[in-house]
Amino acid sequence: MKQKEVQPIDRYLFEKKLWKQGFKRVMGLDEVGRGCLCGPVVASGVILEPGSELHEEIADSKTVSFQKRRILAEIIKEKALFWTVQECSVSEIDNSNILKASLKAMIKCTEISNAEPDYLLVDGNRFATSVIPYSCIVKGDNKSVSIAAASILAKVKRDEYMMELHKEFPEFGWDKNVGYPTKRHYDGLKKFGYTVHHRRTFKLKTEKSYVIEVSSE
Repeated sequence: MKQKEVQPIDRYLFEKKLWKQGFKRVMGLDEVGRGCLCGPVVASGVILEPGSELHEEIADSKTVSFQKRRILAEIIKEKALFWTVQECSVSEIDNSNILKASLKAMIKCTEISNAEPDYLLVDGNRFATSVIPYSCIVKGDNKSVSIAAASILAKVKRDEYMMELHKEFPEFGWDKNVGYPTKRHYDGLKKFGYTVHHRRTFKLKTEKSYVIEVSSE
């Protein structure tokens, strides 16, 4: 039986339609870190010059290797008309909830100085109330080049932050799991307790607080 040919994804389709309609500052929005037990939720917004193209390998950040993401991130920063990376802290997450914090981080991207988007392409199926017209695209990080670019910038920023924190808290394996709920992460929580970087409103499976040993010398 002849196999059905897989059609390549045109990740510029949404942007091309909007550019044709006259929108000049279409911002792709995505966030990273919603499912993590610790650390901030990080969002990014990317605006491309109408009619321009980025790199052919720009796609959903989860499908791109760590080293390739870092390379692509620099290309995006160089070629994009505008880009920004914003975040909501652990305290902001715990004081509201992860969904509201994720949306807030994306809103920050639209409101930062010099952003001035005239249309938003948002990854996912919901967004906050906005005076800026927008479309939510399920799995948008694999369908829209500007959302894919935003997913890469957000993931690179957050992963590097968690890897840096790993140097101070190696017990949790953040250099590998970057805060996601893995066996090593839970084992560390059970043995050492939660840190100031953990989201207390999440199911951490421990009531113990991390204590830093202080030398008496």
